[in-house]
Amino acid sequence: MKDVYILGIESSCDDTSAAVLKNGILLSNVTASQAVHEAFGGVVPELASRAHQQNIVPVVDQALKRAGIEKEQLSAVAFTRGPGLMGSLLVGVSFAKGFARALGIPMIDVNHLQGHVLAHFIRESEDDNDQPTFPFLCLLVSGGNSQIVKVNAYNDMEILGQTIDDAAGEAIDKCSKVMGLGYPGGPIIDKLARQGNPDAFQFSKPQIKGYDYSFSGLKTSFLYSLRDWLKEDPDFIEHHKEDLAASLEKTIVDILMKKLKLAVKDTGIKQVAVAGGVSANNGLRNAYRDYAKRYGWKIFIPKFSYTTDNAAMIGITGYFKYLDGQFCSIDAPAFARMEK
Repeated sequence: MKDVYILGIESSCDDTSAAVLKNGILLSNVTASQAVHEAFGGVVPELASRAHQQNIVPVVDQALKRAGIEKEQLSAVAFTRGPGLMGSLLVGVSFAKGFARALGIPMIDVNHLQGHVLAHFIRESEDDNDQPTFPFLCLLVSGGNSQIVKVNAYNDMEILGQTIDDAAGEAIDKCSKVMGLGYPGGPIIDKLARQGNPDAFQFSKPQIKGYDYSFSGLKTSFLYSLRDWLKEDPDFIEHHKEDLAASLEKTIVDILMKKLKLAVKDTGIKQVAVAGGVSANNGLRNAYRDYAKRYGWKIFIPKFSYTTDNAAMIGITGYFKYLDGQFCSIDAPAFARMEK
């Protein structure tokens, strides 16, 4: 059988990434991040799309060079079609279309969220076989999404529950911003939380039925509590930032894990994965290990390099779709949001 080489392209937010896979095994994964947004406390869409335009050609070139192949060897181009920032997506989608047309090879469109879930199937060598078997549950947590997904097959995913307002990562970023800690908040809160007392402060936890999440109430509770404490001590944040970070992290992890535990109990599925940017959080990873011991779960936690936006996850999803002959037409548009 002829070798299948897939080029994956990811440009949904502020990371420009390209990866090359051979028969489902990762050969290279190159990502250019954008530091320009730190000064603004969040991603500026116009600046993000301009940076993608600068980065996409050198990133793809590096991915091919590190993989040790020529572009003419590629079997198909897989790209993130959405959801994400429209300007950012358009850079990747337009490049993929031009690149595939020039080489005369098929295009494969990938849903960004599906890619995060399938990051668990990225293999770095022939004997890398620690992947979940279907069906499994996946907690997908990032700046824009908090979902519990039942994964029946690579192309059959059922959302059991999701946030009705803010996502977990969004809540962390906003609370970090309120504390004046900088952006992105996730890694900063994570680092501070390692040095703090997670039981120092109590914040409200929402009472939402079923498997759905809500984080806006927690954010409001954090904001109002902080405001009251600052009235008594203007330097309260500086004096208590480690404990604040640890308590915030514990509250969010507790909310996430309580619903996930309920989903495991109701479905009887004990293979449990985590994916998305927040899956890099140490508190959440430790909770996964704790629950695995207590309740007999078999857990799957991705490498740190596969938690954030990356092209390897787009490439592996593209590889599965390639084997099924699921290609897209040249006029497939990018989409910023999922259709409800």
